[in-house]
Amino acid sequence: MPSPAFAPNRYRGKLIVVEGIDGSGKSTQLSLLSQWLRSQGFAVAFSEWNSSPLVRATTRRGKKKEMFTPNTFSLIHATDFADRMEGYIFPLMKAGAVVCADRYAYTAFARDVVRGVSRSWVRNLYRFAIRPNLAFYFRVPLEVAIGRILGGRDAIKYYEAGMDLELSRNVVESFRLFQGRILEEYDAMAQEMGFHVIDATGSIEEQQELMREIVMKEIGDSLHNHVLRIPEGTPNDR
Repeated sequence: MPSPAFAPNRYRGKLIVVEGIDGSGKSTQLSLLSQWLRSQGFAVAFSEWNSSPLVRATTRRGKKKEMFTPNTFSLIHATDFADRMEGYIFPLMKAGAVVCADRYAYTAFARDVVRGVSRSWVRNLYRFAIRPNLAFYFRVPLEVAIGRILGGRDAIKYYEAGMDLELSRNVVESFRLFQGRILEEYDAMAQEMGFHVIDATGSIEEQQELMREIVMKEIGDSLHNHVLRIPEGTPNDR
């Protein structure tokens, strides 16, 4: 299967994305990286999966009533993604900002396929997306991820556990099976997509240091020469 035909990034700004199964620690690492980039004087914006106000109410209602099929779930996430790209990510990158995205189209490539959606169909759905300048994949053993999830909240959510696939009536076991399949999809496309693979079992400090090293090695010159900088003392909140 060839890589998706993402559009090349022709904007001044840069796009950095993180991927990984739930409990991989990717969100923590992206937040730390964003703060560090801001401390270096760069204009930084943040975007996360499934956050567009255009479809938020519909998504919430559909999840609550457990009414999504794999295809409708895929389409509503693609709509969310398209709205954020057109109304938020593209304008910011055109202005010269660094956009840090917690999950990108790769999330759909993994989750939707596991739910039974055609691999070629879902990749074609996201052809309009911009190719990230950097994509980090936080690889973590399944049992470690499960321990982090169960240790940090009271319950696992219905769709997060893949309960709609009827893998198991036990929510924890369903989560284990579902996330395990997603993990296999990420591992399978890591080389194809050019992910920078981070061992997510390392310390927070070690992972963050490696991320920063990769950022500066891969796009450091471009950051200093092209990315929008903010005046000292100017708030640049997430």
